[in-house]
Amino acid sequence: MSTFFFRLGAVACFHGLIVLNCLSPSSAHAEDKIRFATNWKAQAAHGGFYQAIADGTYKKYGLDVTLLQGGPQVNNRPLLPAGRIDFLMTGNLLHSFDNVKNGVPTVVVAGMFQKDPQALIAHPGQGYENFGALKSAPMALIAKDAQFSWWAWLKVVHGFRDEALKPYNYNLGPFLANPKAIQQGYSVAEPIYVEGQGRFKPVVHLLADHGFSTYSTVIEARAEMVAKQPQLVQRFVDASVIGWVNYLYGNRSAAHALMKRDNPEMSDAELEASVALMKQQGIVDSGDALTLGIGAMNPARIQDFYQQMVKAGLYRSGDVDLSRVATMQFVNKRVGVPLKATLQNR
Repeated sequence: MSTFFFRLGAVACFHGLIVLNCLSPSSAHAEDKIRFATNWKAQAAHGGFYQAIADGTYKKYGLDVTLLQGGPQVNNRPLLPAGRIDFLMTGNLLHSFDNVKNGVPTVVVAGMFQKDPQALIAHPGQGYENFGALKSAPMALIAKDAQFSWWAWLKVVHGFRDEALKPYNYNLGPFLANPKAIQQGYSVAEPIYVEGQGRFKPVVHLLADHGFSTYSTVIEARAEMVAKQPQLVQRFVDASVIGWVNYLYGNRSAAHALMKRDNPEMSDAELEASVALMKQQGIVDSGDALTLGIGAMNPARIQDFYQQMVKAGLYRSGDVDLSRVATMQFVNKRVGVPLKATLQNR
């Protein structure tokens, strides 16, 4: 195995039964208090974490987890380096690249989503069933932050044009009113809203299916915690993975009750529709996760994504020391794979 991405040290246990014996829930003698923050309000895309709280998985791993929501007026990112939270769920690797570039001492310990749910959506029957046709759309509703991140990649790699840009203010009205328009969307959310408001199923193109290779819903920790408390990090990652397996393939009603408590805008119908999309699109459980377990990461893929972002002009070659972005030390151990098989065979 390559030593790339392993500067942060290694745990004492590595493979097979040794890992199970060393890091099993029964080995957790104390219940450690953990503060874990997300990047948005409670939704199905956070389901595995809520599941691990609701069904007691975190407690089985000796963890007392408090989950802090993000939201439109909440920025949890500074809380991690400041030591006010222990783990942070962030959107994708661009945030992690920025942290390393700016000397912020955090590191990615798991990539919970194999595919970033960022998508472009379009009206059916307008010739947009082919991804390449989207670049010819006369109107592209894209939010400002996206214009300076993945839109730059779309221009360089796929030939999209700034002339089509219109600001997306998270209001579906302009898109619904113009059948030739395209807009950005979270593939497990906006399509549900479009169907509810517009009464049609939109065409959905995941950027991940066209080369936008970042991991998403990544878990970041402070580099100091990774170095000094690796078993604590391992327990949190493992329990989160188990939470995601149970959420996707088991009974998730208790998790949904917690999410609706934290975010009353959610409904059971919307949450279930979002789960169905996550499974259909392979957001969480696809690629390497199928054999190595949810949360799996590959250093070569992180390097590939960085090179794409360099090509898009978001970074210069050498801006980011990739060995400090992520560690493979806590993932790729098949955690949850046998449980998934059991749940699917019931």
